[in-house]
Amino acid sequence: MQQDDSVAWEHIEIARFGGPEVLQLVTEDTLLVPGPGEVRVKVLAAGTGFTDTFIRMGRYPDFKGPLPFTPGYDLVGVVDALGEGVTGPAVGTMVADMSVVGGYTQYALRPASSLVPVPEGIDPAEAVCLPLAYMTAYQMLSRAAAIEAGATILVIGASGSVGTALLDLARAMGLSAIGTCSAANMGVVESYGAQAIDYRAGDFTAAVLQATGGRGVDAAFDAIGGAHFKRSFAALAKGGVLVGYGSQTMATGGESLIAAGLGLLRLKLWSALSPLFGGRRAVWYSITDRRKAHPAQFADDMAKLLNCLKEGRIKPVVADRLPLVAAADVHRRIDKGGLGGKVVLLPWQSA
Repeated sequence: MQQDDSVAWEHIEIARFGGPEVLQLVTEDTLLVPGPGEVRVKVLAAGTGFTDTFIRMGRYPDFKGPLPFTPGYDLVGVVDALGEGVTGPAVGTMVADMSVVGGYTQYALRPASSLVPVPEGIDPAEAVCLPLAYMTAYQMLSRAAAIEAGATILVIGASGSVGTALLDLARAMGLSAIGTCSAANMGVVESYGAQAIDYRAGDFTAAVLQATGGRGVDAAFDAIGGAHFKRSFAALAKGGVLVGYGSQTMATGGESLIAAGLGLLRLKLWSALSPLFGGRRAVWYSITDRRKAHPAQFADDMAKLLNCLKEGRIKPVVADRLPLVAAADVHRRIDKGGLGGKVVLLPWQSA
């Protein structure tokens, strides 16, 4: 990457995979110059979440380096400079992007083709909740599960960033929701009009069946993975669908890679043998795979979500707004769980 103007700027860097302590604040003294097809974005808000912690530990399948790198799965900022051949978005345009890495910074280089314009009047901290969390939730609801108004869904880990996005969208789409969470976050789940189940208080599958009069739910969304998929599948109604979208127990060391693989195998078997399970089926969802396969679809869905945000039909929960220097502490909080929303880094906010 070429560099030009002598302007000091900061970003978080990871030089080795590991715990939160590997997140280091680094100061650069010259700006990066966008290459052909790129733009430089002045980052106003960077999202944080479980996926960032998996990347930090080196356990995320879609990113294994090279080192060093700047983490940060999603960002919102203002176009600051255009590279050769770029005609838009214009300088000064607020944009959103799912960068996978590179968001925890004051300046980022991004492909112009990957950016989605953000309408005026939208809070950058709320907008940055959309590229990963709300996009994952929206595409799982509307494309992977394809459920309709009036259906009942089960959200595992409902107080997290994707979990609250699922609840928020469910409310906007006319769905009934049940969410599992810790006792401390039951109020967060209930604030969306969903029924909260304390997953530590007993068997959540039995509680879901009791709440639905023994029928079960039309769709369940589970990022725990491994053996946990079996419990979520057991909560489905006839014809229901389980959407698996993560392997958190493997990523955090709670289960082996083999156990996570068996979880994915279960999803495939349940779909292949769906008639034997009362029409119940299971699918795997990966936002990175979906975006690679359908880039235009990603842009369209992002535009829809941004419009919903502008119109007030959805309201992301920003659990905290902190400067870049707080990144390591944020990851420690994420590792503990139960944030009740998304913590957003504001790169230009002073410590």
